[in-house]
Amino acid sequence: MMDPQKEALDEAARRTLAEHGKTFAWASRALGREAAQRVATLYAFCRRLDDLVDDKPRDEASAALATVRRDLKSGRSEDVNVRRFLELAETCGIAAEIPLQLLAGFEDDLGFVRIGSESELVRYAYRVAGTVGLMSNRILEVEDREADPFAIDLGIAMQLTNIARDVVEDAARDRVYLPRPWIPRDVTPTTLSHARLRTRLETRVAVNRTLTLADRYYRSADAGLAFLPTRARLAVATASRCYEAIGESIRAQRDRAWGERAYVRSSRRFFHTGRAGRAWLATLMPGSKRSRPVHDPALHASLRGMPGADPLA
Repeated sequence: MMDPQKEALDEAARRTLAEHGKTFAWASRALGREAAQRVATLYAFCRRLDDLVDDKPRDEASAALATVRRDLKSGRSEDVNVRRFLELAETCGIAAEIPLQLLAGFEDDLGFVRIGSESELVRYAYRVAGTVGLMSNRILEVEDREADPFAIDLGIAMQLTNIARDVVEDAARDRVYLPRPWIPRDVTPTTLSHARLRTRLETRVAVNRTLTLADRYYRSADAGLAFLPTRARLAVATASRCYEAIGESIRAQRDRAWGERAYVRSSRRFFHTGRAGRAWLATLMPGSKRSRPVHDPALHASLRGMPGADPLA
């Protein structure tokens, strides 16, 4: 019989996923019950860290993240939510160095944020999302470690989509993730939040450049689907197609809806799930497994030495 506290935490994790991670909740329906619960538990842990950074004063958030860092290193925690993640990590073989990289990404978000280059942008996206792709491989029981760089790429692509979507929202928190060389020198968080037409147009170029970069990582992630178990392959393809569609919505907005969050309507999820289904079926066709996907090491040139990154980068 399951521990009542664990059962309550698992239920809370499912609610968190359903409320805040609609795309992932939708995609996880393709998984079995246990795998879907592991996805919810991982998402809830990541969401908790995100809320610590966004909802608490800087000093409190820094202290809270420091406590989580100690917990991850020791494998013990007084926080029931962190403890539930540690149990998941032990069960699925998630090495502590991976969530520690995730934590480092959230620590980078404390205070004001400025990104100096494309390489720095990719490293940030790796920390806060590529690591989640890597941990997802563990919880989905992907045995071949050659799949890891592709999972990282999907996380990076999704985070780049988030950055392109949330420019104004992030600016209000004094965070600018668009690399400095991509935006005019006089652009600041304030001018982004209350942008004039010229600033919008100039920033739109950087947003589109971010989405173009995301496309490269989405296409790499597509190649990596072949490594996944059958049901996981459909779930991941669904999440990927639905998330990539957010980028399509951003491109369609242009500057008409500055500050309005782009999203994919529930009705459109069926369409993008159909696209994912076609991609999934293609991986099941005879001959689809004759050649193993080969990762492009150039995508990880700025990730040398990071857990799971392409060793040839």
